[in-house]
Amino acid sequence: MRLSPRTLAETRNAARPAYDRARVTPGIVHLGLGNFHRAHQAVYVDDCLGATPDWGIRGVSLRRPDMRDALAPQSGLYTLAIRDGEGTRARIIGAVLDVLVATEAGGGVLAALCDPAIRIVSLTVTEKGYCRDGAGDLAVEHPAVAADLATPESPGSVPGLLVEALRRRRAAGVAPFTVLSCDNLPDNGATLARIVAQFARQRDAGLADWIAAEVAFPGSMVDRIVPATGDGDLAEIAALTGVEDAWPVVTEPFCQWVIEDRFPAGRPDLASAGVEFVDDVALYEKMKLRMLNGAHSTLAYLGHLRHHETVADVMQDAELAALVAEVMREAAGTLPLPAADLAGYAKRLQARFRNPALHHRTAQIAMDGSQKLPQRLLAPIAEAQAAGRPWAAMGRGVAGWIAYLLARDGTVEDPLAGQLRAAAAAGPETILSLRAVFGDLADARWFTDAILAEVARLRD
Repeated sequence: MRLSPRTLAETRNAARPAYDRARVTPGIVHLGLGNFHRAHQAVYVDDCLGATPDWGIRGVSLRRPDMRDALAPQSGLYTLAIRDGEGTRARIIGAVLDVLVATEAGGGVLAALCDPAIRIVSLTVTEKGYCRDGAGDLAVEHPAVAADLATPESPGSVPGLLVEALRRRRAAGVAPFTVLSCDNLPDNGATLARIVAQFARQRDAGLADWIAAEVAFPGSMVDRIVPATGDGDLAEIAALTGVEDAWPVVTEPFCQWVIEDRFPAGRPDLASAGVEFVDDVALYEKMKLRMLNGAHSTLAYLGHLRHHETVADVMQDAELAALVAEVMREAAGTLPLPAADLAGYAKRLQARFRNPALHHRTAQIAMDGSQKLPQRLLAPIAEAQAAGRPWAAMGRGVAGWIAYLLARDGTVEDPLAGQLRAAAAAGPETILSLRAVFGDLADARWFTDAILAEVARLRD
């Protein structure tokens, strides 16, 4: 049987939605509907729908129709499988009502964004979805941005979609939605606000001023390890639940969401579902980016070079496990938080990385390195150097990325793939000269000499 509202009652060994799904109406549009959102934000929303059924989610796939094609016959239902060393626990999530595809003509994305019932637009579009240049500002020469500025009423980029939808709502006298970034970016709310404002100003200064005055962009920090779904996962979950799910999602027990509480248009009671609302998420965000994500990138590149397929495999390699712990210690030294709290956080992270039931592939983490390294490793390295603190372990992560590029001849999934391919062909010095990645560090001999020496050691 295929998972659907009709077969929902036939599922076994799986918790089902504890609310009447027929009463659920949309209040959120989510851009970038993928595994992470379905294992994280959608689960929190699902926990709120019994009390407030007007907060259902309309998902948007920005590029491909795969997710829509998988979930449409299931009316948006999917299985969340939580795995640890004790086994797998399944739950059916009903928060996603439908999926739209932004690249399809007449796909209805702008209509959905302009619906007065939509009060939050959330995003998990990865770093590259923000269309930023090396300085972190809007890349006006980005092909998608340039196309949207030329034909602004049929946008395809994230900034273009948001600005056109807000323009239409303003023209119709409809209150703006809150824009909630859930991506791993420093100051993600402020970063998105800046990108949107810069795009809007390219179109209409008055619109840009209205967005700055009326639209809230709260910051957030999200944390849950969510690997890609494999064929083995589909078979295991079907055997467990007794129904076929075209695209279940697998994750770990741990889940965290910290949000700056600025929602002028309202929000679900996410606090009752475990969300932490704070005045400033910057420290939480920086702690995760540097300790979790920085260690993740390090183990991905070095683990790949040692032919380790998953994070758990890397953590069975004593030398790399010790390196991961040292990266976390060095990163913690750049954070103004109590040492005991950071040491406890590091221990919890390492235990999560060792979860043998979570097949988080190093190849998945290795994608888009040019967008990830600046905040995960390069910023803490620069701060550690300035403070006279050690950074050699974090430097090994950077060297691991360069060695990874050289080993793959630059053939990687990355927004800068063309530049990386050409730089890798010329050698590690040329990679280090890429200011779009390294910024001022490209000119710092204390940094480049140490990284080149480590790259040579790794390649030996």
